[in-house]
Amino acid sequence: MPRTAARNEVWPVVHAERWALADDLEGLAPDRWATPSLCAGWDVHDVLAHLVDDARTTPVRFLTRFAAARFDFDAYTARGVRAERAADPAVTLAAFRAAVCRTTSAPAPRDTRLVEVFVHGEDVRRPLGIAHDPPRAAVARALRFQARSSDAVGGGRARVAGVTLAATDTDLRLGDGPEVRGPVVSLLLLAAGRTGALADLSGPGVDVVAERA
Repeated sequence: MPRTAARNEVWPVVHAERWALADDLEGLAPDRWATPSLCAGWDVHDVLAHLVDDARTTPVRFLTRFAAARFDFDAYTARGVRAERAADPAVTLAAFRAAVCRTTSAPAPRDTRLVEVFVHGEDVRRPLGIAHDPPRAAVARALRFQARSSDAVGGGRARVAGVTLAATDTDLRLGDGPEVRGPVVSLLLLAAGRTGALADLSGPGVDVVAERA
């Protein structure tokens, strides 16, 4: 697929998902911003701050700040959260809305933007009890990318090695081995290391991935 075509397919989905998340969080009760997210160590407000930072990132900004963090990705990410997490969550949400339509990112494959917006959207919505039905074809595309990417760069190849991922709500089968069945977004969460997704999944491969988790 030509690079321009891939780019043009990704950003409209990312923008729509950002808008949907912003709308879902509008009017959230103050105490619920402290709800632990699916992303270990972060609450809902932290995840939103990370998404603001991610949307505002440019290649130059990423490289400069990554070097300042001594090439420690966790330290780099934590600094971004601190920088964008306002004292008032409403201010962070307004900053997120202002960044919704940006098309900048770190120097990474474009499909990482899909992984980011789908996974972090669920990191926030599921603990808050907010239902969302993302575009399944785009989620499947994100899952294909995540499943073949090395853990060293945030991928999930090792997590899902030796099993077959079979979506029950779209035409997707990946891998070889005992089957793990479930909604495609839950399979993506699994590949991204979210153990909370295991409850949505079935099949003989679930025990394999659960043991790794």
